Amino acid sequence: MPMLKDPSKKYKRFQPLNLPDRQWPDKVIEKAPRWLATDLRDGNQSLVDPMQNGDQKWRYFQMLTELGYKEIEVSFPSASQTDFDFTRRLIETPGAVPDDVWLQVLSPCREDLIRRTVDSLKGAKKAIVHIYLATSECFRRVIFGFSEDESVVLASKCAALVRSLTKDDPSQSGTEWAFEFSPETFSDTSPEFVVRICEAVKEAWGPTKENPIIFNLPATVEMSTPNVYADQIEYFCRNISEREKICVSLHPHNDRGCAVAAAELAQMAGADRVEGCLFGNGERTGNVDLVTLALNLYTQGVTPNIDFSDLQKVIKTVEECNKIEVHPRAPYGGSLVVCAFSGSHQDAIKKGFQIREKEGKEYDDHWQIPYLPLDPKDIGRDYQAVIRVNSQSGKGGAAWVIQQNLHLDLPRGLQVAFAKVVQAMAEQKGRELLPTEITDLFRETYHLDKNSRFNIVDYNINPDRSASPAPPAPGKTQDTKNLMRVFEGVILIDGKEYKLRGRGNGPISSAANALRTIGIDLDVQDYKEHAVGRGREVKAATFIECVAPGVEEKVWGVGIHEDVVQSSLIALLSAASNFASSRHGSPIIPKQTLTNGGLQVPDMQSLEHKAE
Repeated sequence: MPMLKDPSKKYKRFQPLNLPDRQWPDKVIEKAPRWLATDLRDGNQSLVDPMQNGDQKWRYFQMLTELGYKEIEVSFPSASQTDFDFTRRLIETPGAVPDDVWLQVLSPCREDLIRRTVDSLKGAKKAIVHIYLATSECFRRVIFGFSEDESVVLASKCAALVRSLTKDDPSQSGTEWAFEFSPETFSDTSPEFVVRICEAVKEAWGPTKENPIIFNLPATVEMSTPNVYADQIEYFCRNISEREKICVSLHPHNDRGCAVAAAELAQMAGADRVEGCLFGNGERTGNVDLVTLALNLYTQGVTPNIDFSDLQKVIKTVEECNKIEVHPRAPYGGSLVVCAFSGSHQDAIKKGFQIREKEGKEYDDHWQIPYLPLDPKDIGRDYQAVIRVNSQSGKGGAAWVIQQNLHLDLPRGLQVAFAKVVQAMAEQKGRELLPTEITDLFRETYHLDKNSRFNIVDYNINPDRSASPAPPAPGKTQDTKNLMRVFEGVILIDGKEYKLRGRGNGPISSAANALRTIGIDLDVQDYKEHAVGRGREVKAATFIECVAPGVEEKVWGVGIHEDVVQSSLIALLSAASNFASSRHGSPIIPKQTLTNGGLQVPDMQSLEHKAE
């Protein structure tokens, strides 16, 4: 097979700035930027099926204002009648645009298109006219055939035209006007030329500290690593005059997959404002993702001033209007990003929540959970979805589901045992198991709803007074705390009642000894117990691990009841049922003990001998 030519030979390395005294690496982001949502313009023009339906754009606009966006680029009015009409509808519908929200519209540097653009904004309370001109050597040479001087003249002339049609026109005095200029392809333009053309535009517009000009510096095509973009922004902020009269805005695209990083570093370099789209919609690989940028701020202790507390509702609107699904692994918004399938991840998350609960931490306390940089509740997710279980999951995943749904804190051994049951079902179904399926499987495996083989009908557990070495002193009550216990009860086994009796050092051991008389020979290896609920509704949850002599496999039983002793007995019978089932149909009760369908109970002497 012939060797292909090396494609790297036809690409030229992007030259970084010579900025040895750069300051941005030592900076941190301490406040949210001004946000500009361009979903209805830049995002919309990049859709396969643009939101031509005015109702879709209307719904999207209302969502953006509810989220807290104060600057929204709503249209390209000179590009289509649909965009023009949508802008007019917003302005002419009473109450449609909150008083503190700026409507921004876009136009290229052409006189006729600028006039049409300004006409679309007549009567608006707050309006931003945004014009752009590509400034890179490639675009000037290939598209326009412009020199640098010609570009400066055109940009200055268009800025002056916007001024004459807006803030200098007495008929427009009812509108608060702002102005934005974008040297398009900024990231591929000589930084010296960017400063030069922006100085000319600034002079033509005449900004003030109270009403600064917006210079939007877009990475129209992302061409370098994010640190180079940050250098370019810092260079501009240092060298543009009257910095106090300027709002430096960012518009990063994601061609290299670094738009979020570029936007964050550029804010550290001095930028004041960020333009982008929810979930990164936009031309080619998209604009910077405003959701990720905003929620990243939360994780650094900074409020983004945007309300994503019901992120699922936002996702629904975005998907329906854009007809593009949010990727399952998209930061924060993806359906899989706040959950874990890996066993080690699940175990770490579960332990993190357990420690947080044990320490009694409240919602506002410092958040520190393994693998979860953001509390899922802050974006409207509940903890049910944090851990999801498939055939690759470990013990922690299923245990988390049971803890969330049944409020049972499973001992480690039971976690391991139940994980095998879950894994077998997941492999059988060939898919992820739903929380309801895992919960139902636990209930069935440990007989929480109904034990079809063993059930308590009646029982008594009393001290074995016959073994007392001496009668009590006259007028004193006999001390029985160190005496053995005797279990006497009726157990329903496979639908038939049997009277059982056993002796041991406590309720569980005496009941276990009673079970030995019917061929269920189990030794209790582990016992755990905790409360479920609080107050008068509290119940006891009991977990018992048992092993049979000569059998390696251990069995677990679970019991839940208001009475602690009965909870323990139910757990023992749960384990007994699982032990009997593991014998693959062998009779539970040895034939020699059966008499006319009943049980021949050994006398007390033989029972005590057997128990000992």
